Amino acid sequence: MFESDKDLIKAVEKTKVKRKPKQHLATFGNTIINYYVVTEPIYTDLNSNKNETVVRTGKVNSGKPEIVTPTYALNLKGFSDEAYKYLEFVSSKFGMNSPGVLYQYKNEPGNTNILSGSVTEVSNNIINELDKNDDKLTAVIVGIDELWDVSLLKFIHDFTAESLVQNVSEFNSRGLLNPQPNFGGVPKATIQRIEILFNEVKKGADPEILKTELDRWGLFDHYEERFLGLFNKQ
Repeated sequence: MFESDKDLIKAVEKTKVKRKPKQHLATFGNTIINYYVVTEPIYTDLNSNKNETVVRTGKVNSGKPEIVTPTYALNLKGFSDEAYKYLEFVSSKFGMNSPGVLYQYKNEPGNTNILSGSVTEVSNNIINELDKNDDKLTAVIVGIDELWDVSLLKFIHDFTAESLVQNVSEFNSRGLLNPQPNFGGVPKATIQRIEILFNEVKKGADPEILKTELDRWGLFDHYEERFLGLFNKQ
């Protein structure tokens, strides 16, 4: 095992989420999660006389969760060869149109400050202030200074897993995961999204976005006549 692998494992093991957001990721919209990552300075071993703590702030913008299938994911770009092999395995085991949920995130780092006090003292002070203000969408994470972003990623992963159950339940309650036999078994949510894109193109949106979406779902043949009809009307 490489030293970097050991460092990553250590960073994950040392990550402690001291305060979770008070609500899950929204099912039908974006969620902005603010965070504080609190760490002991990397220079502590060199100067043990100083009692200081590093606090990094920022926010993670979680896009609206999207229902996808192995068919759709296999047509996305940017995955490794191993990832595509895994998607092929999922497809063969559960079916090309077995639904899943795709989460997309954008991290926007904020400020980095050095405060007096221990990690425990500083993190507790932050938590007390957040609780006093009834802040529902801010997390406080304790991690390792040089790999603080690994701690942030672990929090995002775990928080997403916790939100997934509720998100899937809400999708199910609206029938959005139900397969549509007339469209090759893709989920109902897919057909709704395609209808939205058709309407947007009629209003002047880029038809290439619609074409790409149809290709990813393997539905262009089904909608080809209607798609080409958009240009005839124009």
